[in-house]
Amino acid sequence: MAGVQTAVALREQGFTGPVTLIGAEPHQPYDRPPLSKAILLGKAEDSAFEIDFEDLGIELRLGLDVTGLRAADHEIDTEAGPVAYDVLVLATGAHPVTLPGTEGVPGVHLLRTLDDAVRLGPVLERRHSVVVVGAGWIGAEFATAAREAGCAVTVVEAADRPLAAALPAEVTAPMAEWYGANGAELLTHARVRTVEPGAPGRVVLDDGRELPADAVVVGIGARPATGWLTGSGIALDPSGAVTADDRLRTSLPDVYAVGDCASFPSARYGERLLVHHWDNALQGPRAVAAAITGAADAPYDPVPYFWSEQFGRFVQYAGHHAGADELLWRGDPADEAWSVLWLRDGVPVALLAVGRPRDLAQGRKLIEAAVPVDPERAADPSVPLKAAVR
Repeated sequence: MAGVQTAVALREQGFTGPVTLIGAEPHQPYDRPPLSKAILLGKAEDSAFEIDFEDLGIELRLGLDVTGLRAADHEIDTEAGPVAYDVLVLATGAHPVTLPGTEGVPGVHLLRTLDDAVRLGPVLERRHSVVVVGAGWIGAEFATAAREAGCAVTVVEAADRPLAAALPAEVTAPMAEWYGANGAELLTHARVRTVEPGAPGRVVLDDGRELPADAVVVGIGARPATGWLTGSGIALDPSGAVTADDRLRTSLPDVYAVGDCASFPSARYGERLLVHHWDNALQGPRAVAAAITGAADAPYDPVPYFWSEQFGRFVQYAGHHAGADELLWRGDPADEAWSVLWLRDGVPVALLAVGRPRDLAQGRKLIEAAVPVDPERAADPSVPLKAAVR
């Protein structure tokens, strides 16, 4: 997503020089959100971008691994030999975290690429019993698709609740109920000891419990795909992400970084952000293209946004709630639709909306504008958020 959008944005912003897009996967560049939905359920064969790369004068070099970067020579190393650049944009994304000891074990799957989704399709078609490791966003979305396909689903989460790394306990509590209500079993405080392949296989937990599993799907996070930059001298943050500046420039001359592989400083939130979501891979490339073409006149400081479809609910989130000092509920979390608004000094900094897209749209604008709200009116779900402005 980030690489494709950077190439397209360069053309849209008037760049006329050669543009080469290199990718390790052999497939035509594709969008990722359908992988956990339409493609997984066999409702679509692929999600290739409807972009005429030839017409745009963008050269695609697919199925080509890049192995190193030599900034002094303005070259990258590939399996097919060195490639020179005037300007380089790193958009290598992230790798899914594997479950220790399960690499190469038959029946253990990740869900990150088109090939992953294609391999998982037959699992759903045959209505196998599935164990999902990790109750984060990907785990919930896969569990949703598996239940829709008729699979028996058990979700194993090491923390005490789903989405423990993403949201506060009081917000995730109602979400935990969604699993059982949709026929999926959620086991918390549960760590996997081993995965034993077979027909069916078994997942053995640390407490000795054994779960039958025709397939195991691991969704325990992702790390920036930056290992290939070892020895390049580029600055990385503790997560392994490339440390880009507020124009998405890296520590190396003429090298930019965008999307899941890069963190950037946010003046809005007063900290460096690493955003592993689709919208960042759409917005960031426009900023990179503007910087390359000389059109940049503002720092890159977006309000992060993402969405997730799980268990019949459309979940949206905008902002960053880490520095909030007040949380407001809009609606009853036992209902189908509700939202949560985070404030800092009376100003909205983040919003989570479940089935309330209008709240998200209005809340996102308030966050972008840093407009104070009346907490009492903002907590009234019958009052439009835009009408709660002080």
